[in-house]
Amino acid sequence: MSAKYAFSQTLKEVRFLFCQTGEHSGATRSFLARAYPTMKKNNPHTPIMLREAAEFGQEKSESLAGLSDKEIEEKVSGLVKTGI
Repeated sequence: MSAKYAFSQTLKEVRFLFCQTGEHSGATRSFLARAYPTMKKNNPHTPIMLREAAEFGQEKSESLAGLSDKEIEEKVSGLVKTGI
């Protein structure tokens, strides 16, 4: 196993967000085309997610830790109403 791609046992998942066509994501696409098979082979139980992102898209993260069901609903409603 390549030590370079041996993930820690505590790592739950790895996500790559990148544009499928943009020049600025070319190196990411090249890296993943080369390294993804080795990463997956060496870490079969760790999800490695590859996600498309629009070139000028927006993304927002909100922590839901410790919130009630109602508070989570309000956060999600607020996000979808603003389009972010």
